Amino acid sequence: MESIETEVVIVGAGPTGLTLAYELALAGVETLVLEKLTERLQQVKGGAIQPRTAEMLELRGLLEPMLRRAMPRGPVGGHFAMLPVSLDNTVWDTRFPAPIGLPQWEIEEVLEERATALGARIRRGAAVTSIEADDDGVTVTADGDPGVRVRARYAVACDGGRSAVRKMLGMPFPGRSGTYLAVLADVRLSSVSPLVPRESGHISTLTRQANDYWAMLVPLRDDRYRLTYGYYGSEERPEATRDTPVGEAEIAAALRAVYGEETVLGGVDNSSRFSDATRQVERYRAGRVLFAGDAAHIHPPLGGQGLNLGVQDAFNLGWKLAATLQGRAPAGLLDSYHAERHPVAAGVLHHTSAQRVLADLRPDNEDVMALREIVTDLMRLPDTNRHLAGLMSGLALRYEIPGARHPLAGQRVPDAELVTASGPARLSSLFGPGHAVLLDLGGLVPDDVRLPGHVDLVRAKSTADLGAGALLFRPDGYVCWAADDAAACREGVLPAIAAHLVA
Repeated sequence: MESIETEVVIVGAGPTGLTLAYELALAGVETLVLEKLTERLQQVKGGAIQPRTAEMLELRGLLEPMLRRAMPRGPVGGHFAMLPVSLDNTVWDTRFPAPIGLPQWEIEEVLEERATALGARIRRGAAVTSIEADDDGVTVTADGDPGVRVRARYAVACDGGRSAVRKMLGMPFPGRSGTYLAVLADVRLSSVSPLVPRESGHISTLTRQANDYWAMLVPLRDDRYRLTYGYYGSEERPEATRDTPVGEAEIAAALRAVYGEETVLGGVDNSSRFSDATRQVERYRAGRVLFAGDAAHIHPPLGGQGLNLGVQDAFNLGWKLAATLQGRAPAGLLDSYHAERHPVAAGVLHHTSAQRVLADLRPDNEDVMALREIVTDLMRLPDTNRHLAGLMSGLALRYEIPGARHPLAGQRVPDAELVTASGPARLSSLFGPGHAVLLDLGGLVPDDVRLPGHVDLVRAKSTADLGAGALLFRPDGYVCWAADDAAACREGVLPAIAAHLVA
């Protein structure tokens, strides 16, 4: 068995684990990712990048290579519970008002390429078999050819909803079990009926209910489609579990039932089952082990939230863990990961549970149909639409920053155009190194200020009103302090840095 020492070992090479690997490697942290699969699963699942996630990827220059691969879908807004009203994200002043469609495996390819270029290591075919934590670090053992024993200062479980690490450590995962099993499959159709969507659009135009089935069929490229379906009359179906293989005959029957006899299955590229289980780990940190992505929270796959929730976990955790490892973190910084992200996921579990009720398409369920009609009307009201758009896109997210009094504290700021000493720049372009940014827009920061490492001072002008004369941004792009005048800036900026960024 091979022995490896590293600063951080990440279990799981999905979008969450690879984003975290990138963030840590960018900060100069030695990182090893263990992935049980020998090769990446080329499945479309989880392929919606929500606007706030797009903004955060843009901070690091990761979005552009993803946009080159994106599936054509036009300026289609997001949705809530598959109701037939688009969510308008333009009111949140974002450059990315529509979700971006991209197969999950292609997102992973970009993240892995960028992470390994910075020095992160990915070891595939390494299924974790044991994990032991002590006061000084973590020892992880994984099968493989050869097996490996890893000693790290910290471990992060990003190994999915059925996390092996979470189970090995006996971490409680309270919530409720799923009420149904559904199928996700990437298929090829050799013949289609008029009921099959010809182009991708708002999700309400892609869903159907017929013959006790509900289904969603999304056109990809050429003859390829992403099919999601479930069966209402489950008592008449053979028993199946999450691990029961999905046969071609089963998929073909579902297609015929919902889209007619003219719709003929040409082939299945991959398929899997999923449920609407809702659970969340009680603590995101257990000593030297942390949890992120589906290892920390699972919920019904409504509204395209899962991948985005995990990637944003990684952006929140990465800079905090790096600062802790490098001895420059203020007291309690690493614990703030749980304090900030646990409530965010709890909110997603809450609203996806509500969506599960509203998304019931059975016409004989008169109570739900009445509720759908009322909520649809409410969504046409600007205030309701804005609220739900902010919720589903992540653009409304605001963290509680201890001791911060400015109205901007804890918020994102739109990607403004700036004029700096070196020329025009967008706000997002300042975050490429992964540092905190002190943005001086009003000449408020004293000329003789001495900032610690990992905090970049940028003096600039902006045609847009960003709400303050000086703003202190965390590496993940959220404001942790702001000032409106020179006196407040002079008195508060260094204490704010010491409290929130660098001790």
